Amino acid sequence: MKLMSKLVILAFLVSLSLAAVNMARAAGEKIAYMDLGKVFDEYNKTKDLDKQLESKSSAKQGERDKLVAEIKKMKDDLDLAKEADKAKKTAAVQEKLNKLQDFDKDARDGLRKDRDDMARVILKEIKDTIDNIGKKEGYAYILDSRAVLFGNDADNMTNRILKILNDQYAVKGKR
Repeated sequence: MKLMSKLVILAFLVSLSLAAVNMARAAGEKIAYMDLGKVFDEYNKTKDLDKQLESKSSAKQGERDKLVAEIKKMKDDLDLAKEADKAKKTAAVQEKLNKLQDFDKDARDGLRKDRDDMARVILKEIKDTIDNIGKKEGYAYILDSRAVLFGNDADNMTNRILKILNDQYAVKGKR
């Protein structure tokens, strides 16, 4: 049932988009489209920030591995401990396990926040670039290719937008 209602909504939105495009074309307005996913994924800034996130993730994994090794050693010591010391060592192991759980949650939340912040910045840069092109060149609409059922290749701005973004990023990176 949910799938059917999603399909009906999608069909309605596509129909609205097509109607708007047809009216704009009839009025002689310029329309283009682009593949937002491709621009996002192939933007050099995205690739660089992904590498930074990967590096942070690897560093966090290294810290986690150290905690896990400490817990393992503590458990091994616990197995060899005298009965009188077991309660104290069990509490220490549990405390370290709690620390590991907190570390995992904090690392996961931190990396998610960093990724979301990165995506927000990049999407804003993409939108600003699209807005600039649209205003300078008099486009009525620049659509995402996911909303376009058919498009003339000449109206596809994906590679052009990607080149502009990568060229701007290269210049900013050299400063």
